[in-house]
Amino acid sequence: MLTYKVVEIGTVTEDVIEEALNEWTARGWRFDGMQFAMREASRRPSMAFLIFTRETEEA
Repeated sequence: MLTYKVVEIGTVTEDVIEEALNEWTARGWRFDGMQFAMREASRRPSMAFLIFTRETEEA
């Protein structure tokens, strides 16, 4: 069974994203994608959501 994990990042910088990617892939999760939340008044994202997946055994 495919299990999903979503990690919310409130401070969107290269270092914070890199840290989260390294942390969760080291825990056995596979990076699946990233989504950004934007503010109308700014070009810089206000939040990011990292999506991870991994196979788990069904209960």
